[in-house]
Amino acid sequence: MPGFYQPVEIKAPTGVLVSLAVDNQFDQARPDPRKAKMLIGAVYRLRVTNIRLAEGLEVFPTIEVIDRIYAPVGQELRFAIPVELTEEDLKLALEGKFVTRVIYLEDPRHALPAPDNSPGQNWFEAAPGQDPLAVADGLGRPVAILRMGARLPNQGLDAFFFFGS
Repeated sequence: MPGFYQPVEIKAPTGVLVSLAVDNQFDQARPDPRKAKMLIGAVYRLRVTNIRLAEGLEVFPTIEVIDRIYAPVGQELRFAIPVELTEEDLKLALEGKFVTRVIYLEDPRHALPAPDNSPGQNWFEAAPGQDPLAVADGLGRPVAILRMGARLPNQGLDAFFFFGS
């Protein structure tokens, strides 16, 4: 897996704008969905703005890709890892709470043989004191970690803040 760039699709609530970190700065903010190829093992910073009922405020989540999806050749973008920024999670982050969401692939031995037509990303909440990565590992195969909230940049945006992206 070293050197593999995994496609990721970032989804956000209607009206929210997402900027990706490129060369230690943010690109043009655009509405979702945003697609990017992310190196496995690297951490990527986002800037999220235009949040409903929080105009003028920003959230700076990170995405860490920890595994890949083995998509059919030529269809890698079609099978991107979905990372959903929910309105509830954005609100918690704006309140100073720290949100960790582990995105995982369902264990095929326990998957239901039916399409999932639910409107959002399925999720499972880890209890206080539980490791969310361990919980996700028990449910399937973790592929990415979304973290946001609890911190804002102190003075300007430097290379450390951008994780060198």
